[in-house]
Amino acid sequence: MAEVRVLVLEDEPSTRALLVSILEDDGYTVCAVADGAAALVAAETFRPDLALVDGGLPGMDGSEVARRLRQVGDMPIIFVTGADSAEAIHAGFRMGADDYILKPFDPEELSWRVRAVLRRGGHAVDEVHEFGDVVVDERTRLVTRGESPVELTDTEFKVLGVLIRNRSRVVPKRQLVTQVLGYEADDHVLEVHMSSLRRKLEAYGPRIIQTVRGTGYVLRS
Repeated sequence: MAEVRVLVLEDEPSTRALLVSILEDDGYTVCAVADGAAALVAAETFRPDLALVDGGLPGMDGSEVARRLRQVGDMPIIFVTGADSAEAIHAGFRMGADDYILKPFDPEELSWRVRAVLRRGGHAVDEVHEFGDVVVDERTRLVTRGESPVELTDTEFKVLGVLIRNRSRVVPKRQLVTQVLGYEADDHVLEVHMSSLRRKLEAYGPRIIQTVRGTGYVLRS
């Protein structure tokens, strides 16, 4: 996949970090900023292919930033905001938004909607990921190991998706919990799903999901 650059404008640090994590896991190059002025500078220097804009910013609000971004370059814009009234949503689309995602958002849904907007803009987006003999097709949601299909639950599929998009990079446990299960989930819930995922994959080959003690998980042959 050719490099796809995504600009993230979000003033809340934890949400900004989560957005960056999701986008980088999907293979995008990300520039994250906290205010509208910085976003306009980044639009000139970073030249993003897509912008994710918080609609509820202090100072220069998201709609004004979106309008100015469109003057810099004809990039798709997705509003990511807690403003859920019909009026706010309509205003976002009137400003030319290509999609509107409400907080709190599901990381997997955000990932898919970013891909959909990029595809409509003509960008190639990876949907099939391989690690050794494991193939994950995110379009059809099919997983195979060797020649054998592996039946996974929705949560197990999401966990494997995050790991395989990171390939051999260690994914912190807390990142997996937040992205797959949400802010309020605890580590024990993740461990239950991880145990089941490992058991299903190891029915067709050796262990590839390794635990890095005190840190998280990584795919290793």
